[in-house]
Order: sequence, then structure tokens, then C-alpha cells
Amino acid sequence: MATKKAAKKAVKKAVKPPAKKTAKKDAGLELDPKRIEELLRRLRAAYPDAECALLHTNAWELLVATILSAQCTDARVNMVTPQLFRRFPSPKAFAEASLPAIEEEIRSTGFYHNKAKSISGAAKRVVGEFGGKVPQTMEELLTLPGVARKTGNVVLGVAFKIAAGIVVDTHVLRLSHRLSLTRAEDPKRVEEDLMKIIPKDRWIAFSHEMIHHGRQICIARKPRCVDCPLETLCNAADKTWSSH
Repeated sequence: MATKKAAKKAVKKAVKPPAKKTAKKDAGLELDPKRIEELLRRLRAAYPDAECALLHTNAWELLVATILSAQCTDARVNMVTPQLFRRFPSPKAFAEASLPAIEEEIRSTGFYHNKAKSISGAAKRVVGEFGGKVPQTMEELLTLPGVARKTGNVVLGVAFKIAAGIVVDTHVLRLSHRLSLTRAEDPKRVEEDLMKIIPKDRWIAFSHEMIHHGRQICIARKPRCVDCPLETLCNAADKTWSSH
């Protein structure tokens, strides 16, 4: 009897169709090309002049400002950097500065010990390995202390107009989930998902537009759905909002 039961189970297992992993992976996502095209059109129309909010005059200043923006508002960073760059006007000046001197200027941005170490280390590497100039490839940027893909994408896209990827900050992460563009939680995975569905020539602008939309309309708590130009493309309006 046991042998017959085992034989039946084996037959059922053999004829059972394989699970469709791809279908399961994409279940719940809304990736129709026409919907994506309309989403991009509405974002462009809503934020035609969207650009990086961090004040800077060159790639190095943008790199430093982006490092400082971690767990800090752009408004606060913009209050700190004018004096910071007057005191340390170049990568060489930062490389030669003491950590306490850098910390003194950036204290109000939070996590200033780690940020000072990252900025100092990045300055020394830019001066020692790249002739005092910020590198223009993601691979090289990622060798700098304090630089991950988000910072690399900001610097490449804004300072050099190089579309190496899509900036995934807290706003882009939140909106990508609400708009059913990804289910990934890790920023790198979210970026990979977005790069598959957003045309490359829109990566830079898309990043700025999503960040602006996240700050002004689709905020973390109590998003302003009634004012949202993407509302008819979004099925998240009836969900319970969280800070994510």
C-alpha cells in the first residue's frame, strides 16, 4: 500500500506544472509600457524645471554636499556649505584639514564624525589618485569613502550629465512602491528594477522629478492625493500610510 501511495505522489509531482517564478515576481506590479509612458509624461509636465536642490559650483562641492545630505535636509546642508567651502575651497584644502576642523563646520548636519571622516578620506583619494578632480565613472566614484550608488548617481547626473543609473533616495523608494514599480526594499535592487522600465534618456530627469514629487505631494505621512497629477495612475490611495 505504501509503495502505491508513493508511486501516485511521484506521478502527481512529475505532471505538476512548474511554478511561474517570473509571474509571481511581477504579481501586483503595474509595468505596462503605456502606463509608464504616461507616468513620465505627467511627471515632466508637473516638474519641468526639476533639478538638484543642493547648492554647489562644481563636482567636488556637489559630492561633499551629497555626503552631508544623508539623514539631513537639503535646506540644512545649504545653510552649512557656503561657510564650509569658504574655509576649505578645494579637495586639497579638505585633505589637509584636521577632522575636528571639518567637524566644527558640519556639526549641525548630524552624524558629523562619520561624515567628516568620509569627506576627508574622499578628499585625500581625489587628490592622491585622481589629480584633484572628481572621477567621472561610477566604478571610480565608488572607491571614495562615503560614496554609494545614490551619491554616485547624483554627482554623475548633475555635475557631468552622465546617466549611469537612477538616484534612489527615501522619496524615490517610497514612490516606487506606491506606484507599483517595484517590490524590492534594497535601494540597489529598486534601482535595477527602475532602470529596466525607465528609458535611459530619462534617468536623470526622472530622479529629480520623483524627488520633487515626494517632497511636495507624495509625502511619507498624509500624502496630498487630491493634488496629485499621478493619482489616476496610482492604486495606493486607499492604503494606510506609513513613514515608508
